[in-house]
Amino acid sequence: MIRISNRIGAAALAAALTGCTGTPAPMITGLPPAQVSANGETEPVGTGRADAADDPAIWVDPANPNRALIVATDKKAGLHVYDLTGKDIAFTKAGLVNNVDVAGNIIVASDRNDGVNAHLAVFRLDADKPAVTALGRAAAGTGEAYGLCLKKTAPGAPVTAALIVKDGTVRVGTLTVEGAAPSFAIAWEYKIPTQSEGCVFDGDTLYVGEEDAGIWQLVPNGNTATARLVAPVDNQRLVADVEGLATIDHKGQRYLIASSQGDNAYAVFRLPGVDYVGRFAVAAGAFGATSETDGIEAVAGNFGPDYPDGIFLAQDGDNAPKAQNFKMVRWDRIAAALGL
Repeated sequence: MIRISNRIGAAALAAALTGCTGTPAPMITGLPPAQVSANGETEPVGTGRADAADDPAIWVDPANPNRALIVATDKKAGLHVYDLTGKDIAFTKAGLVNNVDVAGNIIVASDRNDGVNAHLAVFRLDADKPAVTALGRAAAGTGEAYGLCLKKTAPGAPVTAALIVKDGTVRVGTLTVEGAAPSFAIAWEYKIPTQSEGCVFDGDTLYVGEEDAGIWQLVPNGNTATARLVAPVDNQRLVADVEGLATIDHKGQRYLIASSQGDNAYAVFRLPGVDYVGRFAVAAGAFGATSETDGIEAVAGNFGPDYPDGIFLAQDGDNAPKAQNFKMVRWDRIAAALGL
């Protein structure tokens, strides 16, 4: 989400309120990021002239780990499926779906079609056709569904989902897909102070981005969680809004990546200590730069000569003159730029 509060300074706001004109304060920038360029991009989402593309996920073929597809949301229309050349190969209407993740052939998205009661929209991916089939919606309590992520588990295991309500309420539980309709049983809940969205699991630990404040680490503790702010917005590593979160394994080490939306960069932290290791930006190149990024995703693996050591995906908030889309970057080039 992009908010005016992060784009203008107090003096400029005061001038606007009094009817005066003046030069807006410069955009806040953090520590200088390493520069990388995109290696590919998806075709634009279907909704043009709007903030529509939001969050990507990556499906890896369990029968062929060198094959992957991209699932991504047009938050005003539905779900797109892209191949790794960026070609749009399937679409399903789903209305207002925001964040998305995959577990096996199950796709789950946060469903904002009801702004009063939260739901998880559940789909099945047939990667061979390809096609996406709606399986129904699982009720997930009151509030507007916003953020969503799934815990990575073995094939056939129960699906653990984290739903982030727009006010910062975090609900984690088991999503059951069998039967007439999907259902969601909440195991624990925690309230983050203000608006939150991005999330990612690292084992049982959940990381959540509070947009104006930073990254929270939530460890389950009965029907709630032990929580601490582990990476605050400091205008050095992170510049508000803190948006998408992702993890990736590299040379036996796991890293947490965060979208520092306020200055069009991405911060990287070493887990489990959440130790800061650097920042990067996707600069102008053959496929353009990224800016005002919402959702991100990353996955390690050999996906052919274009992505031999993994993929990083980022929503691009300004893909003019076309509608918004998602940029793809070779992970090995990011790792090299950061000296990982």
